[in-house]
Amino acid sequence: MLTDFVDTLLQANFWIAVLRIATPLVLGTLGVLLCERAGVLNLGIEGIMVAGAFAGWFAAYQGAGLWGGVLAAALVGALLGGLHGVLTVVLALSQHVSGLGITLFATSLSYYAYRVGFPKVTTPPTVEPFTGIGAPFDAIPLVGPILAAQTPLALLAFALVPAVGWLLYRTPAGLALRMVGENPAAAESAGIPVAATRIAAIAAGSALMGMAGSFLTLAAFNAFFFNMVNGRGWVCVALVVFASWRPGKALLGALLFAGFDAMQLRLQQGAGSEVPYQLWLMVPYLLSILALVLVARRAAYPQALMKPYRKGER
Repeated sequence: MLTDFVDTLLQANFWIAVLRIATPLVLGTLGVLLCERAGVLNLGIEGIMVAGAFAGWFAAYQGAGLWGGVLAAALVGALLGGLHGVLTVVLALSQHVSGLGITLFATSLSYYAYRVGFPKVTTPPTVEPFTGIGAPFDAIPLVGPILAAQTPLALLAFALVPAVGWLLYRTPAGLALRMVGENPAAAESAGIPVAATRIAAIAAGSALMGMAGSFLTLAAFNAFFFNMVNGRGWVCVALVVFASWRPGKALLGALLFAGFDAMQLRLQQGAGSEVPYQLWLMVPYLLSILALVLVARRAAYPQALMKPYRKGER
């Protein structure tokens, strides 16, 4: 078993799979991070990813192109995020209830739209998905084949990690966003529009969630089918806690989970029928829970997270 584990770690195909599995997690985790940094919990991510997966695939299927599909997914995600923002920021409703409602609404609406659009289809229609980027990355020693096999959308996802970090810690907009998540009263006294900033952060974060869903239908697969998100949204919520609300650690957490997932698939194949496959499926989640428990106790969460704020209140 140990020999199989080491051999797997040395294979380029393993790391290609790790980056592919991590990509939607990176996008979704960055989306959750933006929302929570502004003080709003967004449990609508699971449904937003489903809606993004459907919208991106349907737009591409209708001739909008792959990047048009990604844009459509981002727009749908932003609209659903805006709805969540109105419910939680403007109306100050429960963030938990609103998020779960968004998940149920977006998931059901996507499945309904699929059934209405394709009532007599037994096999999901397919699109031509993103392919590996190839040159010039394939000329890089060691990591070249791994990067060359990734799609442009995957490389965009990883590039967004330092971009979001720069936004949060090097720009006035990032400072305002973090301030409304830590002390909205102080932010208001400094002239920062708390409600507008929070809604903008939720919409931007939800757009990234929609893009995460579109990766599944436009890169990982080439069609839309039910239950394809398969809990990835909830994993992203946990990864934000693991990352202590920092983009760099969020990338590390996504890669860690993806590594567990890719490894269990290979160990499952090597073990054959000796070990029930359900046990292997549990491995990445169990190890992620363990990592979360070890890290979460020291995590410094935004102080205004899940706390509604009304203008003028102290």
